[in-house]
Amino acid sequence: MPARERPCFQHPLRQHPLRQWMLMIPGFLLLTPVVASAQTKPESIYSQPAVLGTGLLLLLIIGTAVVVVFLQLRPILLRLYPPMVPDSTPEADPAAPPTGEQFDELRTALVTPRDERGLVQRVSRNVHAPLVSDKKRGQPLTDVDPKLVRLVSAYLLCATVWLVFGTLVGWYVGIKFVRPDIDHIAWLSFGRLRPVHTNAVFWGWTSLAMLGLGNFVVPRTGSTPLYSYRIGWWTLWLINAATVLGTLCLMAGINNGGGEYREYIWPVMLLFAVGLILTFYNYFKTVANRKTPEIYISNWYIIGACGWVIILSVIAYLPFYQNGLGETIIQGYYMHQGVGMWFMTFTLGLVYYFLPLSLNKPIYSYSLGALAFWTQLLFYTLIGTHHYVFSPIAWWLQTVAIVFSAGMFIPVLAGTINFAMTFRGSSKQVGDSYSLPFLLIGVVLYFTGSVQGSLQAFRTTNLVWHFTDFNVAHSHITMYGIVAFMLWGCIYTLLPKLTGREPRTLLVGIHFWFALIGLMAYVVALMVGGTLKGLSWMAAQPFIDSVVLMAPYWLWRAIGGTLMLLAHFVFGYNLLDMLRPPRRQPAPTLQPLERHEYIA
Repeated sequence: MPARERPCFQHPLRQHPLRQWMLMIPGFLLLTPVVASAQTKPESIYSQPAVLGTGLLLLLIIGTAVVVVFLQLRPILLRLYPPMVPDSTPEADPAAPPTGEQFDELRTALVTPRDERGLVQRVSRNVHAPLVSDKKRGQPLTDVDPKLVRLVSAYLLCATVWLVFGTLVGWYVGIKFVRPDIDHIAWLSFGRLRPVHTNAVFWGWTSLAMLGLGNFVVPRTGSTPLYSYRIGWWTLWLINAATVLGTLCLMAGINNGGGEYREYIWPVMLLFAVGLILTFYNYFKTVANRKTPEIYISNWYIIGACGWVIILSVIAYLPFYQNGLGETIIQGYYMHQGVGMWFMTFTLGLVYYFLPLSLNKPIYSYSLGALAFWTQLLFYTLIGTHHYVFSPIAWWLQTVAIVFSAGMFIPVLAGTINFAMTFRGSSKQVGDSYSLPFLLIGVVLYFTGSVQGSLQAFRTTNLVWHFTDFNVAHSHITMYGIVAFMLWGCIYTLLPKLTGREPRTLLVGIHFWFALIGLMAYVVALMVGGTLKGLSWMAAQPFIDSVVLMAPYWLWRAIGGTLMLLAHFVFGYNLLDMLRPPRRQPAPTLQPLERHEYIA
């Protein structure tokens, strides 16, 4: 007997005509022009992750500046408005004569030059200027060879001269954006003065300042004297000669014509290369003769930077592969490695010594420093062609540069975490120091500027920012905000210890704030203006419209440059003040006590 079929339940909607229409509606929607053509609303450039990240990094810089302002103003406000502490002791009669015990305690407190009970919180040396906070002063170093002091001082003095000269030239170049017809002299034309500015601050100011500080750090960390003072002096004169001759050649219209930062002709650059080779040999022999069991992390960075820049200079000036796209690839390699593997690496090595010295505590992690060193060597050497995205250079080579630019997050984060954790818990020391704020701003800009450079390497952002003033802003964040601020912090830490003469607190504050505010005005103006210029080009607007658009931003560029120039004049005075012989202060005299007062 066949099995009985079970009745199947039929939902009323399955046989309803509405069901057929419900199935047909999505089909009709797929055939509409809006859906079928897959047209979407164009995405704004301001919603790109890299652009948003750059905005957040700028906010981080501004927030750090606010924190530094608070730390600097806190002791001043406490001085002007001291907190009211209730007195729990009973009021004493002011007319009552002191007891014998009170008199002895008062006499001891007045006569004894020590504060064994910890009653003195701050000793003011400038009681007539309540708006200037006194800073703690370090103890001079008494075990430094006077020959080394003279050598380091000569390097820093020459570097400061080139800083003022190079900034003055750069300021005049910035004025030409506002007044293009200010002169009609060939030697003062924009095309000649711009490389004069960049090469003077690169090879004259930054390189000499780094090498001068390195002449102290390398032997100090190895507990051994510098191998050869004569080599140090030879290097100083060779680099000065190269910068002087290179400046004259550029102003006369004689240049290499190979690209940015290598405008010096090869005989001039050869002098610089010889000086670097001598310095590398001097540092290497000093480290080899060290009396410590291991090589401190600073010497890894310093000697590594000297070795890399020698190789870099040779590759950049060899005539091979200097035709067509080969020259462009070499230019990208040279330009970026000069900043990252010479200036940045050397300066980071200096910070690994001077930051712990200023805070009187060891670096947070030696392992993080080694990680940052090796990953910087790995990633930084292959990112030069990210300056030529969308160029005729092979697409795969551009992609490699972008990928390795993203890989730079590793050394940047490792170094930033190491420095930040070393700073942790030292807010009072930052407020009481005139050198630590420079190092703090340098560390913050090291993170923000490096991350922003990696974000700028992506194709979506490179499409807008390439060939605009945005690149000029980025280069000033790195070379000025990171390298220059770190060097100033190191100089303000070292020179008073070598010469025994402290700079004036007010002038150091003017230098710091003029430089920082000028940099922010310069960078923000060119970043905003560069973005608008790129969008104008992408909208196919006439080129002259972008020139008119940039006029107010170029004015702010000139204002920021003026503040930076004034800051450098103040720094030059501070350096001369620290290099003078120490002030001789008369020893305090105490009134002799009566004879009977010695009798117990």
